[in-house]
Formats: sequence, C-alpha cells, structure tokens
Amino acid sequence: MDRTDIDIVTFDCYGTLIDWDGGTATFLAELALSRGDANAPNGRALRDRWEAIQFDLIQGAYQTYDVVLSQSLRLWAEERGYGWDDTWGVALGRAMRSWQPFPDTRPALTRVRDAGIKLAIISNTDDAIIAHTLRHLEVPFDTVITAESCGAYKPDPAVFAQAQSRLGVAPDRILHVAFGFKYDIGPAQAAGWRTAWVNRNAEPKPGIATPDHQWRDLWGLAEMFKS
Repeated sequence: MDRTDIDIVTFDCYGTLIDWDGGTATFLAELALSRGDANAPNGRALRDRWEAIQFDLIQGAYQTYDVVLSQSLRLWAEERGYGWDDTWGVALGRAMRSWQPFPDTRPALTRVRDAGIKLAIISNTDDAIIAHTLRHLEVPFDTVITAESCGAYKPDPAVFAQAQSRLGVAPDRILHVAFGFKYDIGPAQAAGWRTAWVNRNAEPKPGIATPDHQWRDLWGLAEMFKS
C-alpha cells in the first residue's frame, strides 16, 4: 500500500493514542488496595476481567459511556467482593479524562498531519470525555466520531457505516489504526477499510483478521508518511 492510496487516517483513541491499559490497570489496582485485597492479581489481570465485563455491556442497548464505566466497575467490584460505592464510578470517569498520550503519539501524528493527511478519531466514548482527551493530545483532528454521536459502540458495524458516511471518502482510501482486534481491526476490514494494528506489547495476533500493517508504536505510521 502506497501513501498516495490513503486520504484519511482514522484512530481508535484509548489504547492506541492514550495509555488506556496503564490507566485502567492503575485505577483498578489502587481500588483493590483500598479495599484491603491482599490476594488481588496484578493490574493487568484486574483490567482484563473488567474489560470483559465492559465488552458484554456495550453489546446491549446503548447507554452513555459514563454509565457503562460505572456499571461495569460495579459488576467487577461486586464480583470481587468489594461491595459498591457510587463515588467509584464517578472517580473512574474522572480518571479517564486525565489519562495521557503515549510518548510517540503527539510527534508521530504531527508528522502525518504535516504530510497533508487528514486525521480522525473513532472512539467508544462520550463527547464530554473525549473533549478532555483532545486537550492532552494537542493535535488537531479533522473529524471526531464518538459512540455517543453514533448511538452505538464498536465493534457494531453501524459505527463504521456512520463513520464512512461522515468521512466522505471511499472505504479503501481510509487507513484505520488501532490496538484492539475485536473492537476495531476486524470490523474495519469488514467495512472495506485498510487497517494497521499497533501491537505495543508484541503479543500474538488475537483474531483471524490480517491487518495491512503491524507496528510496535505509531512511529511505523510516521515512517509511512515521511517526506
């Protein structure tokens, strides 16, 4: 695939541009510590279980992401025997608004934008949450599409269909860059988009989809569009 084949690069935000895994793992590990759970597994294992609960929730009737965060955390906490306090859900939503970009995010995206390529975000979140995240990113995006604006969450094909309509370019002229297979890579390929998997942890491919590119970080994308 040549760089001239692409009109716009779209991104999953949390986990691809923002350190989502680190943020959620830290939050959940700190909550376990505050509950005196001496036998809690490490933050990654806590996060993986919470993410599985969240994934089940977003496949039901649409709810705002602040509600999804709170409900998934409540189910996770009750499963671990912590009980529940409504302030925990508020705290998770507040924490998400403060999570920071990966070190490569801002310079890599700036290089791509300077090459004349349009940038867009397609994210499973609310408009109010991502407004805070955009301040941390400090990179202009041409389009920002949220689950709230679509009334659905990835991997629902409706999200990619709505995004396609809003972006206004042919599907094979879009490169979707993401770290998540089940949320992004497979559904984007099914929509006819080009895809790039950001595999920061050098993990085995977790699904049957075969991305057009695989990079350890966003410098792979930057190299693709260097002058």
